[in-house]
Amino acid sequence: MQRWSPDEFIERLREVGQSRYHDKHPFHQRMHEGTLTQENIQCWVANRFYYQKNIPVKDAVLLSRCPVRKIRRQWIQRIIDHDGTETEPGGIEKWLRLGEGVGLSRDELEQDRHLLPGVRFSVDAYVQFVATRSWVEGVASSLTELFAPKLMTQRLAALEEHYDWIDPAAFAYFRARPPLATRDSEHGLEVMLEYCQDLESQQQAVAALQFKCDVLWAQLDAIHVHCQDE
Repeated sequence: MQRWSPDEFIERLREVGQSRYHDKHPFHQRMHEGTLTQENIQCWVANRFYYQKNIPVKDAVLLSRCPVRKIRRQWIQRIIDHDGTETEPGGIEKWLRLGEGVGLSRDELEQDRHLLPGVRFSVDAYVQFVATRSWVEGVASSLTELFAPKLMTQRLAALEEHYDWIDPAAFAYFRARPPLATRDSEHGLEVMLEYCQDLESQQQAVAALQFKCDVLWAQLDAIHVHCQDE
């Protein structure tokens, strides 16, 4: 049976990030250079929130479609990480606090007052992808977590250096997320190696990850164009 070796398969997945991850997007480059205005930062925070709040929705959809109990037991932690608990704030709460730190109210974020059509379309397409493709492809699409820790570390450094008008306490999301992303991506790779046992399923996994990179890039395209037009 023709297929890539485990090492080659993982390398193919990592190559997607090297060529298509949104760390290379002009908007992120501007952020890291310190050239964004307060209004630009607010636009990004408000629109990225729509993605953040839909991640646990996407994960709940994936859970409902995954027939493997051991995977469900581990995957459910992702929902808790984002939704939080009664005693521990999750990623969504931390993003709301980021919004407050850049001068946005919770209502503005939660009611999608600044949501751009392109961002809504791309995020909704991602949830729909997970709802309609195989659960293994849904797992593969989450593997942008492989590339997230480096970007978030760069982002945090840039925000602290160039945007000192933001309360440092608002950056809690970026401080907490890298180890969780590393944990999740390691689990995702384990699933890939166990359940992608032929070339077709491996290629589908790579395509799913490419799609997710396109989703992230499309969000930034919408934000970048909007900020240039302001």
